[in-house]
Amino acid sequence: TFSKHQFTQPQLLALLCVLRYEDWTFREAEVRLREHRELRRALGLRTVPHYTTLYRFLRRVDETALRTAVGVVAQHLQRGRCPAATVAIDGTGLTAGAVSPFFIRRTREHGGEEPRTWTHWLKWLIVIDVDTQALLTQDAWHGPYNDSATLRPMTDAAYTVTPIMRVLADADFDSELNHQPVRALGATSVIPATRGKATWRRHGVRAQMYRRFPRRQYRRRNVIESVFSAIKRKFSTRAPGRSLLMQRRQAFLLGLTFNLYRLRGRSRRNEHSVHFEDVTFDYRIQPGASSTRNAIALLRMMKYPEALVADAMAMVDWQGGHRL
Repeated sequence: TFSKHQFTQPQLLALLCVLRYEDWTFREAEVRLREHRELRRALGLRTVPHYTTLYRFLRRVDETALRTAVGVVAQHLQRGRCPAATVAIDGTGLTAGAVSPFFIRRTREHGGEEPRTWTHWLKWLIVIDVDTQALLTQDAWHGPYNDSATLRPMTDAAYTVTPIMRVLADADFDSELNHQPVRALGATSVIPATRGKATWRRHGVRAQMYRRFPRRQYRRRNVIESVFSAIKRKFSTRAPGRSLLMQRRQAFLLGLTFNLYRLRGRSRRNEHSVHFEDVTFDYRIQPGASSTRNAIALLRMMKYPEALVADAMAMVDWQGGHRL
């Protein structure tokens, strides 16, 4: 009611994504905005928001809206791809602060203060399309957490974004109750059956996985490990916040930022092309036979005899005519 209406919600959300991309704190974001006029112009900001404005907006933003935004960007990333996706599900840990565990251990070893009271870390669970590396859905809880119980709701949420052909998961999700809902969606579940003692009897899909495990299909699960590595190296390993609510939303922003980063990179690849004299190259795989004859144009640019260039051109014309 008492807002000055200086900033729109899209502006604040875009600024939060920049904050996660650069791994800034709320205070650092305010300082950086004051320093960079070009960034303010790109975001359409006439004034710099106070850091508490960003914090309060993040507290108010609906988690459902963040999930929807992740799904919409993922659908843009999947345009022109296979209608049914092969997805992988896994989780990783995000720290709630900036204190290094190595620093804490070394302080204890050198007779420092009493050991710290360890707080819960955040368990961030995601589902990705292994072909496009698009993040389809995500969730987060205080860790440690039982991953096996999360496969069904995460798969159902990913299915609302794109049809699923195959689900890849590691042994943490090994359970007959996890195979059944995936098969009910018309998809194939690939989960190694390693839980239990050697004397236990396996049944159903778990028995099939134990006898004839599809290793070739399962190899593609390593894509999700590469995605976790890219996010932590490129963006951040943290989900800062004193409460679980703030930590969850920081993690959701991290997933949204990753999808936007992938979408921007794909747009640049599609738009980027090289033009040099008679040669045009756009870094894209085109259907059918090439019609640009860039290789022959390179011969002319490298000062090969014109007779050789003419013979090459005539040979291409002859082959094209016989192909028809």
